[in-house]
Amino acid sequence: MARNPRYDILFEPVKIGPVTARNRFYQVPHCTGMGVQMPKTLAAMRGVKAEGGWGVVNTEYCSIHPTADDAPYKFCSLWDDDDRKVMATIADAVHEHGALAGCQLWHGGEYVVNRASRLPPISVDGSPAHYLWPLQTRAMDRQDIRELRRWQGEAARRAVQAGFDIVYVYAGHAYLPFQFIARRFNHRNDEYGGALENRVRMLREMIETTRDAIGPNVALAVRFAVDELMGDHGVAAGAEGREVVEMLAELPDLWDVNISQVTNDSMSARFSEEGFQERYVSFVKKVTTKPVVGVGRFTSPDTMVSQIRRGVLDLIGAARPSIADPFLPKKVEEGREDEIRECIGCNICRSCNNEGVPIRCTQNPTMGEEWRRGWHPERVQPRRSDKRVLIVGAGPAGLECAVTLGKRGYEVALADAADEPGGRINAECRLPGLGSYARVRDWRLGQIAKLTQVELYPASRMTAADVLEFGAQHVVIATGARWRRDGVGMASHDPTVAEGAPRIFTPEDIMAGAVPAGPVIVYDEDQYYMGGCLAMKLVQAGLPVALVTPGGEASSYCRMTDEHDKVQARLIELGVEIVSNRQLLGFDGGGARLACVYTGREFRQGAASLVLVTMRRPEGSLYEELAADPAALAAAGIAGLARIGDCLAPGAVVHAVHAGHLHARELDEPAKGDVPYKRERAII
Repeated sequence: MARNPRYDILFEPVKIGPVTARNRFYQVPHCTGMGVQMPKTLAAMRGVKAEGGWGVVNTEYCSIHPTADDAPYKFCSLWDDDDRKVMATIADAVHEHGALAGCQLWHGGEYVVNRASRLPPISVDGSPAHYLWPLQTRAMDRQDIRELRRWQGEAARRAVQAGFDIVYVYAGHAYLPFQFIARRFNHRNDEYGGALENRVRMLREMIETTRDAIGPNVALAVRFAVDELMGDHGVAAGAEGREVVEMLAELPDLWDVNISQVTNDSMSARFSEEGFQERYVSFVKKVTTKPVVGVGRFTSPDTMVSQIRRGVLDLIGAARPSIADPFLPKKVEEGREDEIRECIGCNICRSCNNEGVPIRCTQNPTMGEEWRRGWHPERVQPRRSDKRVLIVGAGPAGLECAVTLGKRGYEVALADAADEPGGRINAECRLPGLGSYARVRDWRLGQIAKLTQVELYPASRMTAADVLEFGAQHVVIATGARWRRDGVGMASHDPTVAEGAPRIFTPEDIMAGAVPAGPVIVYDEDQYYMGGCLAMKLVQAGLPVALVTPGGEASSYCRMTDEHDKVQARLIELGVEIVSNRQLLGFDGGGARLACVYTGREFRQGAASLVLVTMRRPEGSLYEELAADPAALAAAGIAGLARIGDCLAPGAVVHAVHAGHLHARELDEPAKGDVPYKRERAII
């Protein structure tokens, strides 16, 4: 298909100092959980982005010196020439597909504690380290400042030697150059402290050092956080954030602007809309002639065009949208914008980096698998047989499996008991803040509509007899899981309430419209989004709610998705009582018996109803009945029977989608043994 002319502006080249980006699609630096420890994995992932049409593809944070050691988190580094050789593989992979390669040089200051290097952490004025760590930073003296500039210059030279076209000075996300600027970090009384002009001196000098190091043929970018959402306590776009840009307006070749810290910049869809950073960054183009890139979880090309035409940005920055769909630019260019796999803003990508593992994506199951499994986001291997496949269950696992098998060329029938396909997504996307989760269902249904070899059968509950009579040669059971209503979970492996006790509710009950009598206890052992969302839903319905959890805070896992501070604030603002470090022992219809998870001391929490968010039980009866009769399967011509997703191992949506994709990729493929993917490792 031809490109829609209204999107032509997105494909105009943009000059960035001495280099030119082929279009306005700019993959900003973002973490991957890969770093120099996994160079082949990282290079393959960045290369796919370039192949997908991004005009510029940047690295993640790239440490300039062992005093910026973020272990155990995986990061890039340019400490020496061996690092340079590794980083060159990334630049080469990006260049192979015609994109510019950018390198974001980084020093974290008090945001790193040098666990691996064991060097004393450095900071502007000797503040405690950002992490809970029994070692304070030491204040930088003038020699340290000279050394910082030297490290930046040497790393910049290595970046150029590695082949990068754009080199960054990184003053965003509250890292070291930004720490010099922000008053709350900088209490120095020398020429680097006090008045803003002095506090900006470090950033100015790093720009000058980097310019000298990279020479005339490489562009210099500054990444700067113009607002910290802290009002007068922090840098603000209406005050010092703007003044900093005005002071340095023409020094870099590109301004990459955002808000700080990472939890704000990567705000989940629960707490932000597409383009949410515009109000903070829109001033930048008014005070500089240099091109400006910014982010906002952009997935709509119309929103992108609007940002450019209204003079907000010159380049459309993306981290998470480029993860969800590395081929987003290509799809717009080819008139296939309806096929964009839109980011849902769940921040599973952020959780992987925070856990120190390679990045994953709910929408894009190939993310992080490009090298080790050879998966491509837009291409799958053709089928190896003429098998007809029956998938029972059209939740996220079944939908993804059907789409991928259909693209491989298999004839697929997808049956679901519900009137509307989507499984758990249909209910969860109606919870507060989770509307974007519907994209998981909708994108796959859109793909199925284009695949003539995939037939969808809603309102079709399948029995074992139905499956045997269907005429499929391979059967996949993807019937999901349901929340338990007996209290069994992480904290207790034994029931704490009777299965049929009155006034006991599960998440399915509440999502289906049940309104319990108040006050209500939401007992959350799951500790991800479900308990918090249900508490919000119930309190918004006018019920007094207490969220009780054995965790140290509400929705503890949301620390991994960078949402914990906003979840806590929202619950508190809504009036939800948060009762942490308490395990459920029982419920009698008038209250819950709780115990301190540390001391065992018992407490009573009054309530008329109890909502249990503990664990889910796989809906595996259909699979078990079929698997119990191999002779019947053979007689029916069914050569393969499998279960995937929540009906095998209940998890988050990302796990269900990945399970569906994995099964579809592996059907009829040769067995790969006990280690089914390539590993990057040092072999001695």
